[in-house]
Amino acid sequence: MLLVRVAGCVAVAASTACIVCAAQAQEAPYPNRYIRILTSEAGSTNDIVARILARHLPEKLGQTVVVENRGGPAADVAARSPGDGYTILLYGSSVWVLPYFRRMNYDPLRDLTAVSSAYSQAIILLVHPSLPVKSVKDLIALAKARPGQLNYSAGTTAATPHLAMELFKYQSKLNFVRVNYRGTQPAVNALTAGEVQVMFTGAGSVLPLVNAGRLRAIAVTTAERSPLVPGLPTVAESGLPGYEFTSVVGVFAPAKTPPAIVDLLSKEIMAILKRTDVVDPLFESGTAALGSAPEEFGNRVRADIERWRKVIKDTGIQIE
Repeated sequence: MLLVRVAGCVAVAASTACIVCAAQAQEAPYPNRYIRILTSEAGSTNDIVARILARHLPEKLGQTVVVENRGGPAADVAARSPGDGYTILLYGSSVWVLPYFRRMNYDPLRDLTAVSSAYSQAIILLVHPSLPVKSVKDLIALAKARPGQLNYSAGTTAATPHLAMELFKYQSKLNFVRVNYRGTQPAVNALTAGEVQVMFTGAGSVLPLVNAGRLRAIAVTTAERSPLVPGLPTVAESGLPGYEFTSVVGVFAPAKTPPAIVDLLSKEIMAILKRTDVVDPLFESGTAALGSAPEEFGNRVRADIERWRKVIKDTGIQIE
């Protein structure tokens, strides 16, 4: 948990009109106490970006911001929290994809409201250095020679490492055995230790391991080569034509959060994600800062839900 303290309140531009008035006249203006950001495990890119927001939001909001690392249950906790602006969620696709393929305690469109996109990553295909593989073509050939013998690590069901690999399995018509871990970072640790051989994940948290030679990156999942990892070919060009997978992470608030509070949070988050001292370090780590208005991000989430409904129906991906 990270606490960011600010001495005293910080004045806000007149355009925000006392920041946001409370729903009832007798209540103090928002925010009048700490705000918490729920996200995934410590050390993940979600956690890094959440902590960046937690460091800078108090400069405008004048309140302590707390990062709570909750992993998988974070979305459920956010969905059940009061819609008062004091709980927000920073998470990726599993928040809005998983409930449509497994019974969950929340509905992303009913129980959460979009605030802003936060970042996208170059999703890369990694192998353990002991594997005699330097390209997607090599990996496909090895998997054909060793059917059912190659394992891949994944954390949360329907998160990026799981969906990207399931799509790869379907399009290559190959079998890689899934090994589950409690989150993306433990899954990365397992790959680094050689417990598994293959993994898809965001570049942001693994580039240091790649640069140190502890993991080998062989391809990026975007349709075209990514400026975030310019040295990597795409999966499509290096052995699996037609493959493409993209990932966006965003910020949500509980449903019924007043629009004025959602708009304020979105405005301040977008401003932080445009700062040079935020954008540049993230870019160097393989992460692209985004930031968007609530309606724009909400439309993106709804479109992604429809896309994955179709993909899973057409591909037969099993959400366990």
